[in-house]
Amino acid sequence: MAHFAKLNSNNKVEQVIVVHNNELLDDNNNEVEQNGIDFCKSLFGENTVWKQTSYNATFRKNFAGKGFTYDEDRDAFIAPQPFSKWVLNEDTCRWEAPVAYPDDGEEYVWNDNKGEWELKVV
Repeated sequence: MAHFAKLNSNNKVEQVIVVHNNELLDDNNNEVEQNGIDFCKSLFGENTVWKQTSYNATFRKNFAGKGFTYDEDRDAFIAPQPFSKWVLNEDTCRWEAPVAYPDDGEEYVWNDNKGEWELKVV
């Protein structure tokens, strides 16, 4: 199955739908993204914008989700920034804490005010 993300005018993902692989096939049985886009437009309207997304993140860096942004320059889907101090990893297009997660077997939560990991209290 293929997945397609519907984008608004700001390249924000509004929804992700599943499309049968048969809809992507060309005359030589090769999957073509444009065929999937055309199929989505036939269902949702010619004025809609669609990009294929990979469930396994084999292309466009990340599987798109509602609220993600499609970055044309990076050809990547980027999740909303989870915390103000986290930075975007340019290689993975994923947000990362500016401080590494402790590797001591304990559970931690991010404190954005302090910019550090704090031991999770249960």
